[in-house]
Amino acid sequence: MAKRQPFRPLRNFLATESAGGILAVGGAVAAIIWVNVAPHSYNSLWSHELSISLGNHALQLSLKHWVNDALMALFFLVVGLEIKRELVLGELRVLRRAALPIAAAIGGMVIPAALFAVINSGTDTSRGWGVPMATDIALALGVIALLGRHIVPPSLSLFLLAIAIVDDIGAIVVIAVFYGNGIEVTWLAAAAAMVAFAVLLRRLRVTAMWPFVAIGLAMWLSLHEAGVHATIAGVIMGLLAPTAAPPGPNMVSVVERLEHGLHPFTSFLIVPLFAISNAGIQFDNSLLDGVLSSRAFWGVVIGLVIGKPVGIALASWLAVRAGIAEYPTGVRLAHVAAVGAVAGIGFTVSLFVSELAFKQADQLGQAKFGVLIASIVAGLIGVVALRAVAYSERP
Repeated sequence: MAKRQPFRPLRNFLATESAGGILAVGGAVAAIIWVNVAPHSYNSLWSHELSISLGNHALQLSLKHWVNDALMALFFLVVGLEIKRELVLGELRVLRRAALPIAAAIGGMVIPAALFAVINSGTDTSRGWGVPMATDIALALGVIALLGRHIVPPSLSLFLLAIAIVDDIGAIVVIAVFYGNGIEVTWLAAAAAMVAFAVLLRRLRVTAMWPFVAIGLAMWLSLHEAGVHATIAGVIMGLLAPTAAPPGPNMVSVVERLEHGLHPFTSFLIVPLFAISNAGIQFDNSLLDGVLSSRAFWGVVIGLVIGKPVGIALASWLAVRAGIAEYPTGVRLAHVAAVGAVAGIGFTVSLFVSELAFKQADQLGQAKFGVLIASIVAGLIGVVALRAVAYSERP
């Protein structure tokens, strides 16, 4: 029997995320060039509508919304799988070890959201408070990977991953609760029935994949029609996936099997495609003239660049002082603050929430521009801070 290597899935996850982050940046650059060189073709393509008929029911969405609502459900499925694996097998399974990244992530969500809310108080952009809450796992881990282990100890990389995963849980809750379109109770009940059916199949130890695929599709449609963002279906199905490996030599759990199969697809295709379809910011006079006076822009930038590291460091310090958490081996508060700066790289989920929060084109463009600027600045500050901490520890 081959010896199991429990950390291989985590190493594969980190490597795939880092490589996928590079493609996502490439997709964003391509989108910006495309929309500024040929805006008509860019906007025409992504606004082109496609429809699917299911009996008497027709679902008609723009190509951009098919990416955001349908393909991103697979991205969130992988997120749900990783959350499930970390809760059952990873850093988050032991409360004492999980307490610090949970506290850090909460601080890193609350402070940026509060800063955005204060800056945008009393305006019609206040709805965007969820934009600076998110951390882009792929890009943040990519920055860490570029620095190398001599700068960032492995325990600090795992700490950042745990923060990002808890951060994803918070983002999912915010999207589901605050960025819906008005709830249709009948369709919501249908989605709940799909969840119950999936739980029943698990209890009956059904191992075939196709019933769960059918349930996931039905849940996606039900949530979409209910007014809850349909990507939540991916998260739910990921959390419902079993983590126990079936009996037999060399067998792996459904979570590992799905993650191994889907993660490269989402990282190397879906997220770059999302970046191409959503990061197209046209640098025309309306954007450039209004961006520096835009509360949405400054709320995003200040929330991600300042709110993230302050929230993460402050919440971590309070948790350790209160005795409910402890720093990982070889990690101190300076490391946490530096990693907090890297966590200010928002990108994918921040762009995603921007699309949900802002309906006016000028506000959406300003918020997206804020996400891009903040992610670049946060990454640079994080690199400098991590190098400075490493240098200070040299004998």
